Amino acid sequence: MTAPDPRTTGTPSDPLSVGLDRPATSPEQAQPAQPAQPSGPGRTRQAAGTVGRGLALGLLIFVTVVLVLFVVFNGQTVRISLVFTDVDAPLVLALLIAAVLGALVGWLLHLVLRTRRRHRS
Repeated sequence: MTAPDPRTTGTPSDPLSVGLDRPATSPEQAQPAQPAQPSGPGRTRQAAGTVGRGLALGLLIFVTVVLVLFVVFNGQTVRISLVFTDVDAPLVLALLIAAVLGALVGWLLHLVLRTRRRHRS
């Protein structure tokens, strides 16, 4: 006489009932594994990028505040000498036009440099 297989729970004539009433693994093994925290250069680069963005934002806010204060305290009218004519305009307007033109030049320079980097790689 042979002992019944401990893995079976049903009758020996039912091959589909083998081991269906007990879990395949222990409860400790059934817990999903915790996702691994990213480490190495990717995480360092992400933290450095966050710090860089924070510094850039802080610098942008500082420059904006200084520009606004400068414009507010310089409200007199000035003569602007263009290539073909002279114009009398408020200093505020001249400063704002200069700031917008400077931002436009910086943005265009950024686009050119980014395009160069993409073509190199």
